[in-house]
Amino acid sequence: MSEQDEARVVQAVEKRLFIDGKWVDAAEGRTFDVTDPATGKTLCAVADASPQDGRAALDAAVAAQPEFAAMPPRARADILTRSFQLLHERIDDLALLMTLEMGKPLAEARGEIIYAAEFFRHFAEEAVRIDGGYQTAPAGGSRFLITRQPVGPCLLITPWNFPMAMGTRKLGPAIAAGCTSVIKPAPQTPLSMLALMDILAEAGLPPGVVNCITVTDAGPVMEPLIRSGLARKLSFTGSTQVGRLLLEQCAEKILRTSLELGGNAPFIVFDDADLDEAVEGAIAAKMRNMGEACTAANRIYVQSSVIDEFGRRLAERMAALPVGRGAEPGVTVGPLIDKAALNKVETLVADAVDRGAIVLTGGQAPGGDGYFYPPTVLKGVPREATMCDQEIFGPVAPLTPFETEEEVIAAANDTEYGLVSYVFTNDLRRAVRVAEALESGMVGLNQGVVSNPAAPFGGIKQSGLGREGGSVGIDEFLEIKYIGIKV
Repeated sequence: MSEQDEARVVQAVEKRLFIDGKWVDAAEGRTFDVTDPATGKTLCAVADASPQDGRAALDAAVAAQPEFAAMPPRARADILTRSFQLLHERIDDLALLMTLEMGKPLAEARGEIIYAAEFFRHFAEEAVRIDGGYQTAPAGGSRFLITRQPVGPCLLITPWNFPMAMGTRKLGPAIAAGCTSVIKPAPQTPLSMLALMDILAEAGLPPGVVNCITVTDAGPVMEPLIRSGLARKLSFTGSTQVGRLLLEQCAEKILRTSLELGGNAPFIVFDDADLDEAVEGAIAAKMRNMGEACTAANRIYVQSSVIDEFGRRLAERMAALPVGRGAEPGVTVGPLIDKAALNKVETLVADAVDRGAIVLTGGQAPGGDGYFYPPTVLKGVPREATMCDQEIFGPVAPLTPFETEEEVIAAANDTEYGLVSYVFTNDLRRAVRVAEALESGMVGLNQGVVSNPAAPFGGIKQSGLGREGGSVGIDEFLEIKYIGIKV
């Protein structure tokens, strides 16, 4: 892409707050810079919301709620369908915009726009299938009418690593269910969400139904909204640490809460697995988004009889991945999101090496502009290494040997997280045993990617509450009401 194209897509995006269907400046006139992580240079400045702006956005959502809840399901579905179409029509510009603010290669950014659009299409179909029930009371004399109604105004908080898809994964079911919302994107990547506001407005979404506030210091803006009693639901994707804090805040007003939090995914390779398939699965599970994903393979357990061969093949594949600015042709590994992320990965790798891990490829940042780290494979990472207990969030694959099925299940489950696990084996009975024994909300069996808009996404333990996507995703935005009828 040319510099002119880059400048054009950034300039085309509104940089103000989107409240009650209008673009408005922050009340206090503050702005903050958005940075290209591949160069460290400033792309633009966007509005920095104040608590006053946050309250104005929530007030708009509250005011719009009754009329939007009464909108026919087909009308809501049509808005989502038109938004799906517009995302595809503008995929090139949206992908470039995402690459500039987040760093992921253009091919991955295009893939995310397609993935994001699918949530709108999926929930457009779910909007017209919200059902209920009717039955005779067991003792007779009355009837039970069961309905499902919108929860009400929602607060939606999205992360920087999938700046469009994590928005549509929340907005899709909220709109389908008839809920209004205030959405707050991450300060590192506000531009994708601001571009989505234009698409929703063009698709016919009424004013006040979705309001977007961009802010650097989220606590003073979002906490009063959570504690106000005006919102009825919070949906958050981000770190477990922040999720715990938000859950405490939601407790005061008993907000419905969906939390998609951190992960520490085990990736298990048994000696009967197809090693070529397992290597490709590891690349998919580890290198998607430069490893900056809650679903990323974080602990790779390989049966000791095949760990040398697996490590050789994986290192060969990882070393061949082109690293560079995401907008450049052929690049498959972009920069990490910021300096702090780079420092974290460097520290984790140094700790593992100090504890005896062997570097098969990578292992050292190149220096220069941007926050780049090379694809790295470490063999013989001891289980006491720091990276085994926390998300790496970088392109580092740590290999640890194991001997028995029982041993690796115990090691895989020895974490406070439980989002996703991956298992590679050609033994059907073993596959079923291990998949059932793993303590995670999702399991990838002989595949390295589990995310799909038509499947329920979510974890257990410290990885969160509730599910997004699938036929159950809309349930998070609906309340069940029972009406007893005397006859």
